Amino acid sequence: MIDIGHPAHIHLLRYTSEELKKRGHNVFFSVRDIPVAKRLMDYYEMKYFDLGKKRNSIIGKLWTIISQDIKLLFFVWKNKIDIGLSSGIVLPHVSKLSKMKSFVFDDDDDAVEPLVVKYAHPFSDIVFTPSAIKRKTPHALYYNGCHELAYLHPNYFTPDVMVLKKAGLTENEIFFILRFVAFNGHHDVGQSGISLEQKKNLISLLSQYGRVIITSEKPIESDFEQYRLPVPPEEIHSLMYYATMFIGDSQTMTSEAAIMGVPALKCNTFAGKLSVPNELEYKYGLCYAYHPNEFEKFYKHIEMLLKQPNIKKEWCDKKEKFLQDNIDVTAFFTDYINNYSNTNKKIN
Repeated sequence: MIDIGHPAHIHLLRYTSEELKKRGHNVFFSVRDIPVAKRLMDYYEMKYFDLGKKRNSIIGKLWTIISQDIKLLFFVWKNKIDIGLSSGIVLPHVSKLSKMKSFVFDDDDDAVEPLVVKYAHPFSDIVFTPSAIKRKTPHALYYNGCHELAYLHPNYFTPDVMVLKKAGLTENEIFFILRFVAFNGHHDVGQSGISLEQKKNLISLLSQYGRVIITSEKPIESDFEQYRLPVPPEEIHSLMYYATMFIGDSQTMTSEAAIMGVPALKCNTFAGKLSVPNELEYKYGLCYAYHPNEFEKFYKHIEMLLKQPNIKKEWCDKKEKFLQDNIDVTAFFTDYINNYSNTNKKIN
């Protein structure tokens, strides 16, 4: 059972699910009522069990977790699920009320996700964790890599140059991708990113050098409608691969751009607090993070990079060093789950 709580989880486990199917496993999916996630799952032909809407308030989230616990518990019983894979709280709970084992995939530090640490890790049999992070739970299984490598490793990802034509771009054209998020996750309470005025300043700067493209988790501001992403969500990684630079307040997309060799800068209140992005920044120099109250420094750094020649070549060299130091994450996930399954045949 693979439980999807965010579109990023689809990318994280898509290739693992395909490899498990090739090895004879039956794979089921569950998902919340998230339009982008459902679109991606339909595109990748992932048949899913719909768990209903997500809620943003704390009380709403609590009720959502309880109702989804119940729905998934009956689904697990009915389908005799052996192993549950997720990045959330619900499946670990269900595992303690059934014979299912729970594997959690978590790339955030304990300090920024107290709810997951309290209500998911203790109920999990395994917590797959990038080696950059140190956990309190004894269930952590460490590996050299990050979530984004599970789908952007060269063994799986090949950019489609035709996406440029769809976007009205040419292969050598200068363009920038800006990503703005909603900050409504359980770990986003009290967090923030780039303000409307700061967005306008960035667009004004970048427009002097090339085309600006915006992808936004929340409804895009009317002032920015002309910059709306011109391709469907499933093609964003190919488009980003060819971008001159990535800028935004998204954790995941900053890391995605970085490991593809695209200069990436983010501005949010998580700056400096997360081990995986910190490793990408301080060990490999693939991305940079600034707090919103450091916007002037953020802006000047972008300005400096815009004037730097051969910047993509420099970032590609950094990317190769990163790839040499890390593993094929999907192969690691698949082998571990498959071997665990083979040695625990009588889980049910």
